Amino acid sequence: MSEAARDHVQGGLTDEEKRANVLRLAFGGSPERLEEFCRVVRQEIPEDTAVVLRGSALTGRRWKDGAPFDADGPGTSDLDLTLVGDKAIALFSADGFFVPGVHSRPVSEDDPDIAPSLIPLRETLMVMVGRPVNIQASRDIVIQFRGDLLDQPYLVLIEKGQGARGEGQEGASAEA
Repeated sequence: MSEAARDHVQGGLTDEEKRANVLRLAFGGSPERLEEFCRVVRQEIPEDTAVVLRGSALTGRRWKDGAPFDADGPGTSDLDLTLVGDKAIALFSADGFFVPGVHSRPVSEDDPDIAPSLIPLRETLMVMVGRPVNIQASRDIVIQFRGDLLDQPYLVLIEKGQGARGEGQEGASAEA
């Protein structure tokens, strides 16, 4: 990891601190479990798609009310996965967006029909982590706006070009 990556701060957290929180809170402290999670995601994403993790798994607190991660019991807090890129946006139906063609609603238990092709991935990931996993898609500008201007932290799990159908996937993963 570069010095710049270690020094990058969002929401008061460096990338190292965000990754440490994710490992501790969502993956039982196991880098191998996180790597396997990333491997599964990497196999299913379209080429030229990045993947970021957002939310309480990074910060340790729920945005809405400040409650600790898993405040309602083990496995109750979800993981908020965002696929970033044009091809990821195309996986969502026209009615599956907060901002049409720019920022989708999350595929979740409440809204599974907005991106049916993502349901098998979502179900696999939920079994792996023992908690809900919500998947949405955004364009790069949304992630940059939220992270850089609004200071909402995210952790890059997979860079563009590291998916199963992209180039350069060897050694790619949660090295944010």
